[in-house]
Amino acid sequence: MAEQQSKRQVVLDTETTGLSTADDHRIIEIGCVELINRRLTGETFHQYINPEREIDAGAMEVHGITNEALADKPKFAEIVDDFMRFIDGAELIIHNAAFDVGFLDHELRKITTETRTINAVCTILDTLKLARDKHPGQKNNLDALCRRYDVDNSNRELHGALLDSEILADVYLAMTGGQVSLSLAADTEIAKTDDDSKAATSRPKKRKPLNVIMATSDELAAHEAHLELLDKSSHGQCVWLKNNG
Repeated sequence: MAEQQSKRQVVLDTETTGLSTADDHRIIEIGCVELINRRLTGETFHQYINPEREIDAGAMEVHGITNEALADKPKFAEIVDDFMRFIDGAELIIHNAAFDVGFLDHELRKITTETRTINAVCTILDTLKLARDKHPGQKNNLDALCRRYDVDNSNRELHGALLDSEILADVYLAMTGGQVSLSLAADTEIAKTDDDSKAATSRPKKRKPLNVIMATSDELAAHEAHLELLDKSSHGQCVWLKNNG
């Protein structure tokens, strides 16, 4: 019987100078952790990068990385070979992959001798899409998934690429193979729904019920995807997600 081939996965996260590559924002930190056959190996790739431009004040408030701290760090072109070697042939696991892959490809395009793209050397699994498929109509940002799958993110006061990739690895493993623990928040939502139902049935019969049009599952998924994109691109500063707990 042939020996089963090992599956190598790399959980990846980045931090950036701002929100959009259209404004030539750049990557300032890359964090990766390695999984082989769904087990953390302890192998990591972590690099701070000199972006050759100023960091937006709003982004700095989120990740806490300053221009001064990056002044003596290598440029992306100086670490690209080590980074691409680490991810080569792996399945990348990324939360809201379009954001990180877009920034990585933007960096690769700025190197005149570079012809590679991320999709050319890796397959990609987007845990945001996976979460939306498993939990349609629910919040699926990383903090919400940590609560849902009982993953400890208490050290996550500021965003950091390596820390977030470690947390995402735990979330991914729980989401694809672990059991979900019921949370107090979920119980509260159920209780609230029950209370709302009782209140609805206790209305005076002479009052005509309101015609409530519920959003479709596709509309809820589209809304959730838009909020997740805002949350990722603003480094966790999406006010709608914050206001919803």
